[in-house]
Amino acid sequence: MVYTASEIENAKSVVENLLNEEKTIQFTKFSSHDALTLGLAILNKVKTDYSNRPVALDITVNGLILFRHAMDGTSPDNEMWIRRKSNSVNRFRHSSFWLGHQLITKNKPLEQAYFISEVDYATHGGSVPVIIKDVGMVGTITVTGLKQHEDHGVIIDCIKDMLSKA
Repeated sequence: MVYTASEIENAKSVVENLLNEEKTIQFTKFSSHDALTLGLAILNKVKTDYSNRPVALDITVNGLILFRHAMDGTSPDNEMWIRRKSNSVNRFRHSSFWLGHQLITKNKPLEQAYFISEVDYATHGGSVPVIIKDVGMVGTITVTGLKQHEDHGVIIDCIKDMLSKA
């Protein structure tokens, strides 16, 4: 796909906003209990704000799955989306939504820009890094089943809410 100058400029703005957003969603710690609390909050938000549309959710830290749930109505495809989105975050250390917009700024598809396959990586929103302040990225939080901006947004909203209560 070839993007217009306007689409590229818009994507640059989104990339900058997403990078700034990552600075605001940093934890001071992230435990198994935190993963449970956050995972349940995300599911509750999906149930109330998104008419209980079926999503699959994964929270993995240091290679260990701390929370995983697939709502009724999801399918094995959702499992593949979790894998591909979280692969993107693990490789690029930024959200999968960031990656999609970053590619627009380059005006190149994933395979051409980074020599990797969309079979293994997704450029759609819905996976964000678990970032510990002064430590860095330690894991991923991934939602799939909504529109990509909604998958991303529900995670961010719940992280911000959790951090505001800490």
